[in-house]
Amino acid sequence: MRVVVVGCGYVGVALAGQLAERGHAVTGVRRSDAGLDTVESIERRVDDADGDTDDAGTGSVDAVRADATEPDSLVALPDADAVVFAASSGGRDADAAREVYVDGLGNVIGEYASRPSPPDRLVYTSSTGVYGDHDGAWVDEETPIDPTTEKTRVLAEAERVALETTAEAEIDGTVARFAGLYGPGRYRLERYLEGPVTAGYLNMVHRDDAAGAVRYLLETDRARGEPVVVVDDEPVDKHAFADWLADECGVPRPAKRSKAERIAAGDLSAAAERRIRTSKRCSNDRLRALGYEFAYPTYREGYRDAVRAFRAAGE
Repeated sequence: MRVVVVGCGYVGVALAGQLAERGHAVTGVRRSDAGLDTVESIERRVDDADGDTDDAGTGSVDAVRADATEPDSLVALPDADAVVFAASSGGRDADAAREVYVDGLGNVIGEYASRPSPPDRLVYTSSTGVYGDHDGAWVDEETPIDPTTEKTRVLAEAERVALETTAEAEIDGTVARFAGLYGPGRYRLERYLEGPVTAGYLNMVHRDDAAGAVRYLLETDRARGEPVVVVDDEPVDKHAFADWLADECGVPRPAKRSKAERIAAGDLSAAAERRIRTSKRCSNDRLRALGYEFAYPTYREGYRDAVRAFRAAGE
């Protein structure tokens, strides 16, 4: 299978590596020299892991420079069986998000739709943020989305592009709604060990499982034309998580505060306050039913390496 990953960043790099290890041909698309260098390093890591660079069963990873927000650059993208749109707006405002997630995604679909052999399917990586606030209740693919911030409304619009505009182009779209990503470089231990920790639920998924779920859906040809929530088995209370992490790391448990106490501090933007008030628990029953097996079913397995490194650094 030939897969093009547009925005081959944090999750995309892991996805490209997993696909190449299984014999697929991957093109990672980035805008910058540093990004291209990162993509080019993936195949070397896959070869090192295999221990045999001449193994005919090993896939490949190559890098292409293009920018989803610049349509003329997209002619550089190779034909593909599947496209994964995992580009990031870099944490900027809603206008920047719209330029990447809505306009950029539309540009990529338009480029491939114009070709004699368009891809069979496209996966867009979205966020569980589109659900909005459910007062701690469970949400899944059947729950109507209700984005509450400008940026999550942009993500919801991009989901419609991924499912409806693709259909017009006779490409099957899939939306992978990622929960909060963590993993190498993004464990953020200090946030929970130093405190104070604000109340709420954490819905998380390890980077390798975020990539693994997308890889699985492509390889098994599942979830065409629908959204899939990508989250681990156990949403966790933030206070309980912080205490567990402190105990595992061998440090005192951090200070806690309620949502009301955090909001009363008066230093939050309107968007940040809405995020604090938002509460939900995301279910992965659909992804489990599709057959995906998690490498890190809960935060306990997922944070094992981070805890080990923290303890080693303190010895």
